[in-house]
Amino acid sequence: MSALFNFRSFLTVVLLVICTCTYVKLHFPTILEHKTGFRGFFWKAARIGERLSPWVACGCLAMGVSIIIS
Repeated sequence: MSALFNFRSFLTVVLLVICTCTYVKLHFPTILEHKTGFRGFFWKAARIGERLSPWVACGCLAMGVSIIIS
């Protein structure tokens, strides 16, 4: 089943995109300096990861535990 139709897989993909964009922005900030267009989406995901990092970390932890349990 595609990640677009399975809500749990969709949440996993969203969390991975946020974490990856935040990591890339911290190590290579010139890649995500455009705030509009296609790369603007990744800039916004990195901004979410920077501003809401405790909540993103809790979401990653909860997602990891739910994957291990099931």
